[in-house]
Amino acid sequence: MSRTAPPSRTATVTRKTAETDITVRLDLDSPAYEAGQSGHGFFDHMLDALARHSRLGLSVTATGDLHIEPHHLIEDTGITLGQALSQALGDRKGIERYGSAFVPMDETLAHAVVDLSGRAHLAFEPETLDVWGDAGGMTHYHLREFLRGFCNHGGVTLHVRLLAGREAHHVIEAVVKALARALRDAVAVTSSEMPSTKGSL
Repeated sequence: MSRTAPPSRTATVTRKTAETDITVRLDLDSPAYEAGQSGHGFFDHMLDALARHSRLGLSVTATGDLHIEPHHLIEDTGITLGQALSQALGDRKGIERYGSAFVPMDETLAHAVVDLSGRAHLAFEPETLDVWGDAGGMTHYHLREFLRGFCNHGGVTLHVRLLAGREAHHVIEAVVKALARALRDAVAVTSSEMPSTKGSL
């Protein structure tokens, strides 16, 4: 008896503006990845962490106006990643939908809770706290814009809580790793049903 192959949960999205040129390739079912090539060392490190800890196939190639500052590059990468996630999820049937993870990094403890509901919302607690410094020019405000673009274009509800930590490097890294681990659970296919009483996401 022949079986129908499951649909491919992959996407390739390119976004090009006067400020940035970004291509994201995403495979929700493969841990093979190339991670980030953006020209911003710490941001590439974070994209690598996102790929490794989510165990998703992720490749990001990006250029941007880093001579101004990294805001446009980081925000637009979040937008493009969100678009790729939404495309790869398809109708979202069968996915676990929810994911939650705590990640410590030395004195820092971050918590990320994700709902792949199709509805965009970001609750970003670190901006209300006294986080100081930057990592290679990337601050927690840049992280907020990355996550805002990701949520808005991925149909993701995301709550980020910072239970401890003040130094930007550790805060950003712990948040990204917590998001990655929460995503790993949320995108998993665990049934054949639509994970909503509405019948659709």
